[in-house]
Amino acid sequence: MASANKRSMHQVQTKKPLFSFGVISDVQHAEIPDGLSFRGIPRYYQHSINVLQRAIASWNGHRELKFSLNFGDIVDGLCPKSKSLQTVEKIVEEFQKFDGPVYHMIGNHCLYNLPREKLTSVLKIPSPGDGTAYYEFSPSPGFRIVVLDPYDISAIGWPQDHPNTTIANMILQLKNPNSNKNSPAGLLGLERRFVMFNGAFGRKQLQWLNRILLDSTEKNQKVIICCHQPLDPSAATPEALPWNYEEVMEIIHRYGCVKACFGGHEHMGGYSVDSFGVHHCVLEAALECPPGSNAFGYVDVYQDKLVLIGTDRMKTVEMVFSL
Repeated sequence: MASANKRSMHQVQTKKPLFSFGVISDVQHAEIPDGLSFRGIPRYYQHSINVLQRAIASWNGHRELKFSLNFGDIVDGLCPKSKSLQTVEKIVEEFQKFDGPVYHMIGNHCLYNLPREKLTSVLKIPSPGDGTAYYEFSPSPGFRIVVLDPYDISAIGWPQDHPNTTIANMILQLKNPNSNKNSPAGLLGLERRFVMFNGAFGRKQLQWLNRILLDSTEKNQKVIICCHQPLDPSAATPEALPWNYEEVMEIIHRYGCVKACFGGHEHMGGYSVDSFGVHHCVLEAALECPPGSNAFGYVDVYQDKLVLIGTDRMKTVEMVFSL
């Protein structure tokens, strides 16, 4: 009898996650009338803050959440520039109502509104003061969260005379013949990613990522990559990918420690498992929730899998790790 009780207790314990965290992406709030995306999909700029508020209430009701992750674009690019800072601060105040740490990412819409130095300060993104927005932390001894910045090389966010802006403009000039560099018109297949609302990972960031993954491998840690932009073409349209996503994935595939990559940016969401067994999960946007609907969730982390528990428009996904 004692052994049977011991087995049942063991089964219960193995079902309990090591830790859990909240996720939401692309709130893109603005005090403007509802509109449409370039694909003609309705956008609910004012309602999106209600989605965030319900997310916070839900997370706070789930007492075991260790932290939450905002995957970027908390304010929309159409927000009046005179209200940019006020709107960002308003959304940050809502996030601060969560009973735990909140980790933010920078998205393209954030960069349309405020310069990097201001964003990293308001969002409390760990940065050495140079505007960079990639960082990492370990929520438990066996896991590491790595937050990447796909707008490291970008035509938006940096001063116009910044080297990263110069490099970005050169890439766009070379790859996109359109006068409107936000347009992928005429570009084919994966080349459609070379638009101004995307960006690239700089050399320094790639070297940093390699060091982190090497260290994680040596420490036998499992890694979860988080990035505003998706990293796998099978999980997103070409227009949503970073310009040099292949370089990042080449580094990730050198090591077996990366188990999943989470992203936003592609508002419809997406999911794939690449040929190396890495799960790619793209989160549905809060912005495109009609009044009364939601898109947020939380992730349960186990030794052998992740389970995204989605709410309403955000899909629930089980991601079992390959050996």
